[in-house]
Amino acid sequence: MLLRVAAIPITAGILLFCAPLCFAQVQAPVVGQGGNTARSIIGTVLNESGAPIPGAHVLLKNGKSLQVRSFIAQQDGKYHFYGLSSDVNYEVRAQANGKTSKTKNISVFDSHKVIQVDLTVNKKKAES
Repeated sequence: MLLRVAAIPITAGILLFCAPLCFAQVQAPVVGQGGNTARSIIGTVLNESGAPIPGAHVLLKNGKSLQVRSFIAQQDGKYHFYGLSSDVNYEVRAQANGKTSKTKNISVFDSHKVIQVDLTVNKKKAES
């Protein structure tokens, strides 16, 4: 009987010691901290003659979730998307004045932290 009573505190001590280790493994990683989990896409939206287009709509499509984010180009035609995952393929394109750019693909194999993608708006949008 004495042996069983002594084993309870020892077992409880082991459980208390190991419990934090178990819970630490369950936590998801924080995006943008450590490693190469975050990258950015920046660029300029241009017309056929190379002039910037302020107010152009830039669309970014996530290849995994299919979620689309948008950005309205600044006065100098520049746009940016920050905090993007490096393990997702993306598609980016621009729209302005009833025209669109070609869709540019950003691959998971592109290891750059900052990816420069200039978009030239020069063809009519397809009718929906």
